[in-house]
Amino acid sequence: MAKKSVYIAYTGGTIGMRPGKDGYRPAPGFLADRMAASPELRRPEMPRYEIHEYQPLLDSSNMTPGDWVKIGRDLYANYHDYDGFIVLHGTDTMAYSAAALSFMFDNLAKPVLFTGSQVPLAEIRSDARENLVNSLLIAAGYAIPEVCLFVGHLLLRGNRATKVSADRYLAFESPNHPPLGEAQVDLKIHRQRLLPRPSGTIGFTDVGRPQVIDIRLFPGITAELLRRLLAPPLQGVVLHTYGVGNAPDDPELLEALRQATADGVVVVNCTQCLHGSVQMDSYATGRALRRAGVISGYDMTPEAALTKLYVLLSKHSDAGEVRRLMGRNLRGELTHGRR
Repeated sequence: MAKKSVYIAYTGGTIGMRPGKDGYRPAPGFLADRMAASPELRRPEMPRYEIHEYQPLLDSSNMTPGDWVKIGRDLYANYHDYDGFIVLHGTDTMAYSAAALSFMFDNLAKPVLFTGSQVPLAEIRSDARENLVNSLLIAAGYAIPEVCLFVGHLLLRGNRATKVSADRYLAFESPNHPPLGEAQVDLKIHRQRLLPRPSGTIGFTDVGRPQVIDIRLFPGITAELLRRLLAPPLQGVVLHTYGVGNAPDDPELLEALRQATADGVVVVNCTQCLHGSVQMDSYATGRALRRAGVISGYDMTPEAALTKLYVLLSKHSDAGEVRRLMGRNLRGELTHGRR
């Protein structure tokens, strides 16, 4: 039986860095050499893999929407030649890239796993070895029709993941959705939690340059500041509110939001809480936001809400259609109703 094959898109990040006089930096060819010398990756039960090293290699803090497009086009161009795909990526913005690609692909029927590490592969206590081995085995051995993120021992839906720790190996959590799998003594994939396998043909949508921002409410935020942030040419906002979607009942602040939505700005209400969902009908302050034209982000992560806005505003010129689709569960990114 022919070995399964996995395509590895190496974008940069800590996993392939080496120490230098100015600290850790990515070095061309270094990761491929370390992987080739790894006895774990040469074992007969491991799949074949091919590494495509990007130029330049990026610290993920430097990732832009243009890089999401570069990664997505790369995977799309190689889609029919491999059984699964791995994106090696820095952990700082990994959740944004994974969420973005989940919305950019249509009818994805093969696994795409984002992984990286908190400690470089070259170091003796690196978490990179386990992340690489498990990601390769999952990408080659399981029919997972979605974009995922594997770090630590957890397989998470890409658009449900968020980074919660800067110094733990288990750096990511999926606050409002259970893991899709775990790597313990055995690899266990929870098939009932996976998205259904699509019947259509694979498709890919580029992301343009829509004007989108995050705004985090805080005690004392003024209507004047909000008006400035909401000024044209803004097209979309992820508004980080309190609790289940509440905001100050300042009439001027609410009027600033009402005027922005009337002008076609899509404003999505996401909670600042790590766990839970926006429920805009629970409190008067939430209902006031709804009357101002703000729409619910339900239990989406901020990364999912922002990247979904990027993709939808790139595909649709009508703000009403974007508002409608923001409230729909497109790739398993949200759950309607109280949890």
